[in-house]
Amino acid sequence: MTTTDSAGKAEALARGAIEARVAACAQIGAPVTSVYRWEHAIETAQEWQVLFKTVADRYAALEAYLLEAHDYDTPEIIATPITRGGAGYLAWVAEETS
Repeated sequence: MTTTDSAGKAEALARGAIEARVAACAQIGAPVTSVYRWEHAIETAQEWQVLFKTVADRYAALEAYLLEAHDYDTPEIIATPITRGGAGYLAWVAEETS
């Protein structure tokens, strides 16, 4: 998952990951309000969350893509392991990222 500051940037990150086959699917969530400390100040910003679906073997490539394509100095990049899922769906994710 990552966040960015506009719907257009979120869609560009999502499309780029799918085109590069480092993710099988990317879901863009409606704006969220993020409150965080940055450079010694508390900031509040509207951001769009992008959730990428990939396999463990493609995580490093997805992270490298996000670090290259993202315009934040320190983009949020978080991975959450899938412990269970529908066999057909997980097979589709594996096929689309190979």
